[in-house]
Amino acid sequence: MGFFLEFGRMLKIGITGGIGSGKSTVAKIFALLGVPVYYADDAAKTIMQTDELLIQQVKAHFGNHMYDSNNVLDRAALGKIVFNDKDKLELLNSLVHPATIRHSDEWADRQTAPYVLKEAALLFESGSFQYLDKCIGVSAPQPLRILRVMKRDNIGRSDVLARMYKQIDDTIKMKLCDYVIRNDEQEMVIPQVLALHEKLLQLAAEH
Repeated sequence: MGFFLEFGRMLKIGITGGIGSGKSTVAKIFALLGVPVYYADDAAKTIMQTDELLIQQVKAHFGNHMYDSNNVLDRAALGKIVFNDKDKLELLNSLVHPATIRHSDEWADRQTAPYVLKEAALLFESGSFQYLDKCIGVSAPQPLRILRVMKRDNIGRSDVLARMYKQIDDTIKMKLCDYVIRNDEQEMVIPQVLALHEKLLQLAAEH
């Protein structure tokens, strides 16, 4: 990426990967090194309960009944609408992603580290990569990713594949990234993270 490097400004680094790649685990290793990490998927769940503009947009497009009198989202009802309707899912994402980008920018402005990480499954699909300086991809072979998700979520292979098909192909996604960490249970992850951490600290120092 590298379009937004500015002298004296904290670097914003994205970290992404296909479902089951282990991107959240890798992000936690960076966090142990003192790097602030923004978990976009978790934040989106919170924002849908707290962002007044987003709440009003969801109500306008999906119905007031999506929220109760205390503005608590009925996730099951919303899920039924978007799960098998690609257009409705894209509409929901078009509402949630801008709100998440705003929230992550506000969060980043409060940090004081040389660089911060934004962990997101749909970094490229959402377009949020455009607001980042560099992107890290976490890669793993598809058979391993499938097994991980089946075990983690206690679901069948077909359900995992259905989720995978909603994301950009992992090979394409890794080509879009500036750095790739291999989490294939063959190459050790921690040394890769430590080496990349040093590179990013150096990059931050130069800018």
